[in-house]
Amino acid sequence: MKIGIFDSGLGGLFVTRALTKKLPQYDYVYLGDTQRVPYGNRSRETIYQFLREAVEYLFSHDCELIIVACNTASAEALRRVQQQYLPKHHPKRRVLGVIIPTAEAALENDGVKRIGVLATQGTVHSQAYVRELKKIAPYVEIFQEAAPLLVPIIENNSIKFADPILYSYLKPLLKKNIDTLILGCTHYPILKSRVKKLCGPRIKVISQDEIISEKLFDYLRRHPEIEKRLTKKRRRSFLVTDLTDATKALAKKWFGKNIVFQIVSIE
Repeated sequence: MKIGIFDSGLGGLFVTRALTKKLPQYDYVYLGDTQRVPYGNRSRETIYQFLREAVEYLFSHDCELIIVACNTASAEALRRVQQQYLPKHHPKRRVLGVIIPTAEAALENDGVKRIGVLATQGTVHSQAYVRELKKIAPYVEIFQEAAPLLVPIIENNSIKFADPILYSYLKPLLKKNIDTLILGCTHYPILKSRVKKLCGPRIKVISQDEIISEKLFDYLRRHPEIEKRLTKKRRRSFLVTDLTDATKALAKKWFGKNIVFQIVSIE
């Protein structure tokens, strides 16, 4: 049985790269819904439908455990999948998100008081980060900023145009005198160096490519019954719902020249 990783596009490749480096022994299946990216401007019901289709597809392809790398899907639909869909259809399998581990990582340092969240419109609207951060640390102040243009810029390999747009999104958060910034989208690690430069050394930047692999390692250590069912042949499969030359070039740049995609339909 394999570990599945789902994202609305290619951003989850950053998480996948980190996972395969930290935990290389396992078999992985990456699924990017590149035909329907971005998810950030979709309705909650549509996002739930998309996530349910992806989960069902990955389970049907021998995934024991799925990581929803997409923050928007984690925020808008994961809880419903976990509480309603899995108990009825796949009670012994697990679907994990990225928001709770990211919130935990943001609060690990002492003295955290003012947290900024940069994310998609859907993630911001869901209030998921506010909810999870407040559960752990009710005293923190949280400021959110939706950044709807960043994912399209990244997916279209137009990062050279990102700086003024990125700064326009960061400026309101910087004015709030934040001490920690959560990059609340798996696409954003590609902008991490730019973000750190704009924020300066005083602000701790939390990037999910640096978090999720360690969190999964800990999860599997605490759940040996799941870990034992995972196959360890170091196989990797990369599936997408649409594939263009630009997508291929971007993926090779982010993950490595040897990446090979298979086009699938999950609807």
